[in-house]
Amino acid sequence: MNNWEKNVRKVVPYTPGEQPSDEKMIKLNTNENPYPPAPGVQKVLQEMDGRDLRLYPDPSIHVLTKAIADSYGLDTNQVFVGVGSDDVLAMSFLAFFNSDKPVLFPDITYSFYDVWADLFRIPYRCPELDEEFCICKEDYLVENGGIVIANPNAPTGVEMELSDLEEIISANPSSVVIVDEAYVDFGARSALGLIEKYDNLLVVQTFSKSRSLAGMRIGFACGNPTLIRYLLDVKYSINSYTMNSAAIAAGAEAMKDWDYFREHCEKIVVTREWTKEKLGELGFSFPDSSTNFIFAKHERVPAAELFAALRDAHIYVRHFDRPRISEYLRITIGTREQMETFIAFLEKYLSSKDHPEKSMEA
Repeated sequence: MNNWEKNVRKVVPYTPGEQPSDEKMIKLNTNENPYPPAPGVQKVLQEMDGRDLRLYPDPSIHVLTKAIADSYGLDTNQVFVGVGSDDVLAMSFLAFFNSDKPVLFPDITYSFYDVWADLFRIPYRCPELDEEFCICKEDYLVENGGIVIANPNAPTGVEMELSDLEEIISANPSSVVIVDEAYVDFGARSALGLIEKYDNLLVVQTFSKSRSLAGMRIGFACGNPTLIRYLLDVKYSINSYTMNSAAIAAGAEAMKDWDYFREHCEKIVVTREWTKEKLGELGFSFPDSSTNFIFAKHERVPAAELFAALRDAHIYVRHFDRPRISEYLRITIGTREQMETFIAFLEKYLSSKDHPEKSMEA
């Protein structure tokens, strides 16, 4: 090892979902929205004057911050905007978790949390989900240096009852509790209504899923003005101009069209419920999902085998080869047509296998 490498801040990085360049693919691996953004987004991008790109964007991101605040009945000083919820969460870890006590988040959850904790040298502990992949609230009613809960959780899709979540928040007044609501718009209950009641609560959401803007990288946090001010201090200590002009304009426009937003979230929910029924008929089991994906395992066929077979058929899903979840596939909900193709492939593949129990019956 070279001498300079002794001082490198080494970390095992997060592994992002594959972004294949396959023209024939059905992409169900990164929880993107299968529908385009609201029509106004395309319009505002087409009308942008390229000459304005010579200027730095507004560092306060006021237009987008105000659009979010107005949409949720908040003041602008209660909203923080970042480059995707990953950016918001990373800055939140850096700002709020500065204790010798461990930060708490589940053993099965968004796998970026432990990466940030390791990168920023934050002590942490991961209480285990129960056998049904549910959070045990008692695990979070102990001394800690902060709490992060994805609700609904990823990759499981399981939602925690808002009353249980509130109990955790109220029992930890000396810790910042971050609720990561990346998937909340697909049928779950948001904790946004609690931020006026609890000054230690930060709710984080994203435009990547329900608002079809994964390519624009827009995330935001809502909380009391003091929390937001501390986040802004961290942001301005790293990069004043975190969001580009096109993203600001597109995000503000996306917030305006609530009818389009609700219609397409409902389309995904309806398709999810249809897919759950079909997967159940094919021998899959899964926790009930309140998200735009299903976390499923088959009763006979290993997940790694199904993952490879689907990939060979240009259908991409996500497989996490990790303890407790290695037999599960995370399946993003696409359009109804895409999910019909996905189910048809599974029907054909599973029926073609020589199952021992069928041979015995014969």
